[in-house]
Amino acid sequence: MTGPALGAGGRTAGLRGAIRDRRFAVTAELDLPHGIDPDRVGRKAATLAGWVDAVNVTDNPGASVMPSSMAGSVLAMRAGLEPVMQLTCRDRNRIALQSDLLGAGLLGVPNVLLLTGDHPRFGDHPGAKPVFDLDSISLTGAARALRDTGRLLSGRTVNPPPSFLIGAVENPFAAPQRFRAARLGKKVAAGAEFAQTQFVFDVGQFERWMAEVRDLGLTEHCAVLAGIGPIRSARALEFMRTQVPGVHIPDDVVRRLSSVPPERFGAEGVRLCVEIAQQVREIPGVAGVHVMVFGKEFLVPEILDAAGIGSRPVSERSARHAG
Repeated sequence: MTGPALGAGGRTAGLRGAIRDRRFAVTAELDLPHGIDPDRVGRKAATLAGWVDAVNVTDNPGASVMPSSMAGSVLAMRAGLEPVMQLTCRDRNRIALQSDLLGAGLLGVPNVLLLTGDHPRFGDHPGAKPVFDLDSISLTGAARALRDTGRLLSGRTVNPPPSFLIGAVENPFAAPQRFRAARLGKKVAAGAEFAQTQFVFDVGQFERWMAEVRDLGLTEHCAVLAGIGPIRSARALEFMRTQVPGVHIPDDVVRRLSSVPPERFGAEGVRLCVEIAQQVREIPGVAGVHVMVFGKEFLVPEILDAAGIGSRPVSERSARHAG
């Protein structure tokens, strides 16, 4: 794999470059189309180019069927964006997981994000049989061993091995909260080099979790990106509060958003997201933000600009695509 592309002013583009240069990193989710129109990916990518260091390409999010994250990652790269290919343990055994890791390396995918995955009962095929042959921690260890030693779990060697950056997720708000920083520590020990969190709506609780993360020394080895995103409607607020596993929305946020007229709800949700981005940026150890907008990619530049986070170095590939 080639190194991070050099952007304007000598800064290195991409997620690996942002982490290495200790720039405030920005990633965002790139929603794939429900059909098979590759041009839609290009249009969404054009919106994000120059504003993000990398885009997450999800792997059947919410246990619902979508185009594969590997296909989406290839389309993102064709569009000039650096992908973070998500890979869950829910739908594959260790043979298929390692095969996809090798495939990602073969295609030049620079970053992978390894998750256990939501149970199928939360998705559009609730009767599907879950696999969970590995969990996210053991998969992270397998990916690091594959990259650093060129060995599969079977012991068979791979030459040359892939060289991707390895990421994880963590939810600072899930119970029992006293174990959440230590749980991230297990992922870092297994090989996670960056971690994206669940949505942050309770900044105080997130700050306390970050203090525990720093006390464990994890920020010395792992870049923590705080998950942020706007709530655009009362319906979305209710859905996220009651239907999305792991999302914690405190009462003061509910009261604030519920107090505005329906026609101003969306703008208030964006304003709240901007404020949270500014607040988490000031917390020691936070290395960046991960923006989740559920298909509304046009909001990402607006949020980042209003938060004062600004644009990103553009890789040569992105510049060629834009040209």
